[in-house]
Amino acid sequence: MMKRCVSPVAAALLLLCAAASWADDYSDTMEMFKNAGASREFFDKAYGYAVFPGIGKGGFIVGGAHGTGRVYEHGQYVGDVSMTQVSVGLQAGGQGFRQIIFFEDKRAFDEFTSGSFEFGADASAVAITAAAGASTGTSGGQKDATTAGKYYKGMATFTIVKGGAMYQAAISGQKFKYTPKARTQARSG
Repeated sequence: MMKRCVSPVAAALLLLCAAASWADDYSDTMEMFKNAGASREFFDKAYGYAVFPGIGKGGFIVGGAHGTGRVYEHGQYVGDVSMTQVSVGLQAGGQGFRQIIFFEDKRAFDEFTSGSFEFGADASAVAITAAAGASTGTSGGQKDATTAGKYYKGMATFTIVKGGAMYQAAISGQKFKYTPKARTQARSG
């Protein structure tokens, strides 16, 4: 019963903070991460990555997050991905953020693109903002990240907060659904 009452509230908060996130562009988001300290070096060494220009997150006790992104293999766009997250616990507010997940090798890439993937309870992200710095040990702004981002189980995740205030910052429980890019017709000779 409580789930039915709280879910519409969480959905409304999610839509409000996601609205501002939808207008962003993939290349602008990738450029921000390339200019953001520790995440920059991952572009050259990663097997692939998933880019989310806008994820909206909101909640009050029960929260949710949603965003859509693109997956790249060796720098080439190969498919689309959607992310959803539902959480229960101490949380209040809403925020929008950008997220990138780097895949260290083909094994990690294949695991993520198998169709459905979920971050476990031990997953974490490096937040690249001054506001998030207080809780993650980072400092600086979007172009001055002094973080110690490393691969964990073949994946490294970074976020850049776009705006809003949310008392909760976790990626555990994020569920991803991957759809391969539509294959083009065979080239005519």
